[in-house]
Amino acid sequence: MRLFGRRVAVEPCQRFDQAFAALRDGLVDAAVIPVENTLHGSVHENYDHLLHFDFRIVAEVSVRIVHNLIVPPKVSLKQIRRVFSHPVALNQCLQFLAANPQMERTPFYDTAGSVKMVMEERLTDAAAIASAVSAEIYGARILRRSIEDDRQNFTRFVLLRRPDQPPVAPKEPGKKNWKTSLVFTTRNQPGSLFKALSAFALRDISLAKIESRPLRGRPWEYLFYLDLLGSTEEQRVQRALGHLEELADMLRVLGCYRV
Repeated sequence: MRLFGRRVAVEPCQRFDQAFAALRDGLVDAAVIPVENTLHGSVHENYDHLLHFDFRIVAEVSVRIVHNLIVPPKVSLKQIRRVFSHPVALNQCLQFLAANPQMERTPFYDTAGSVKMVMEERLTDAAAIASAVSAEIYGARILRRSIEDDRQNFTRFVLLRRPDQPPVAPKEPGKKNWKTSLVFTTRNQPGSLFKALSAFALRDISLAKIESRPLRGRPWEYLFYLDLLGSTEEQRVQRALGHLEELADMLRVLGCYRV
């Protein structure tokens, strides 16, 4: 909704790989995937998927995560004996759960999915922890708002499209700068990563993030995912990528988008 407005049709998936597969198979026009959270770090599974699927990152959005205690319309606080949500969400609401020890923490595959399940099964002794919009979608009631321990809790999502699709213009006003995301590997030699990163340092290109992931089939060797501040249309970025390509065993640009 932040990217396209409230009129966008949403196709939920239970697992991240299903979202990637749906985009690959043409079942959806785009996929919105979480890649990083300010409290729990990177979503490593999705970094792996970015390498294995041929998609482009065309936009990003950071969303503050607000957890709410959500129940069916007539359920009261004293009736609740079980709380369903994704394990990460449960761990981000420990203070509230500690203050309500009668509520058993019950992990579920998804936050919004837990609301859907509680409503469909008409549970009278259970609640879900999820976003306000999920309560709206499934006709549930918010019993307690903003029960998360830390309000500086943000998740970064990226918007993915297939290479054959035309560009899109997400509705995110005020975005003027550019970010480029890429992945590369280096030779397993002393100083290889230092030399690779010097391609950007020598041209005063700022790096917003660097993430390493194991390189499958080559034990103790790694892929490096990198976000730099700049556009592939800039000459300095083009030269930096050319320099990196000379040093890297593999280089792939995942996307260039406004931030």
